[in-house]
Amino acid sequence: MSQDKPIRVGIMGFGQTGRQIYELASRSDDVEVVAIADIGKPEILHYLLCSEVDEPGRHELHGNFLVNPRFRSRLMQIDLPSEMPWDVFGVDMVIDSTGKFREVRHMQDHLNNGARRVLLRTLPADGIDRIVIPGINVADADAADCMISAGSSTTSALCLLLHVLSATFEIECGSMTTIHSYTSDQALQDYAGSDMRRSRSAAKNIIPNSHEAGEWLGQILPAFEGKFLTSALNVPIHEGCLLDVNLVLADAAVGVEEINEAMRVGAAGLSGIVGVVEDPIVSSDVIGNPLSLLFDTKGTIKAGNNTIKTLSWYESLGHAARLLDVVRIYRQLDTRKEAA
Repeated sequence: MSQDKPIRVGIMGFGQTGRQIYELASRSDDVEVVAIADIGKPEILHYLLCSEVDEPGRHELHGNFLVNPRFRSRLMQIDLPSEMPWDVFGVDMVIDSTGKFREVRHMQDHLNNGARRVLLRTLPADGIDRIVIPGINVADADAADCMISAGSSTTSALCLLLHVLSATFEIECGSMTTIHSYTSDQALQDYAGSDMRRSRSAAKNIIPNSHEAGEWLGQILPAFEGKFLTSALNVPIHEGCLLDVNLVLADAAVGVEEINEAMRVGAAGLSGIVGVVEDPIVSSDVIGNPLSLLFDTKGTIKAGNNTIKTLSWYESLGHAARLLDVVRIYRQLDTRKEAA
């Protein structure tokens, strides 16, 4: 497989993350989105895309094709992975951005229908080949992997924070709460849903929720297996999320400035993935930021002898960018394998 040949990507689910992946790919020189599966009508999908981008005129709808200056993508009104004929489009990797089809059986449907690999935009529901978080465990990726997850935006943010700080400090345990914008699977009015709290209106409530990051943390950062509690608060804002993390350190002498400086150094080594902000920003200031973690130095507080509280920001665009990073990682692995 030539490194110069564009990577042929299919997208399952053209929600916010799917549209962000498409827009980022349209401005790249190495990725082409050749097919998109979604239950929405092409006219509506095109309308939603154009309502969000800076240059809506770049994206045109020609019948059932979404067209930009770099490539054209076939739009298919399809609901299930088992119904999508990826083999017709010669897809190298499918990015399942629905958040629904997280089980191995669903991923196998993509493979059975012609995809070479499947990449989930969220955490899996059961065991798969690999969870790959750019900036942390890229070296673990293997060309033989077929079922892959890039974690989630929250999981990536937490793992990157722990990865950077644990390089300097011994972290005994901790807890994380993501103050998360409401999601498309929440009802805007009270409506019977999957559980009691998520049946309440997302537009007017702070809704306590669980988060799976703690369950998978040990696979990404083995040293933190069983050491972190993770939860979420879904709040009535549209975009922008805040990661609130409490760390219990082994060394009581570590203070606020030592933590902040360690994050500055770590961010310099993870340019494009992790950043540090010194200004007093709020959630709307992070919208459009392509980083997976933006550490807020003004949010660092020491409590008691050895507990440090940190705040960091992120939004879904950063995760969309990392999904494409993972696509590129596997292209490089394939190229090396063929050259060997």
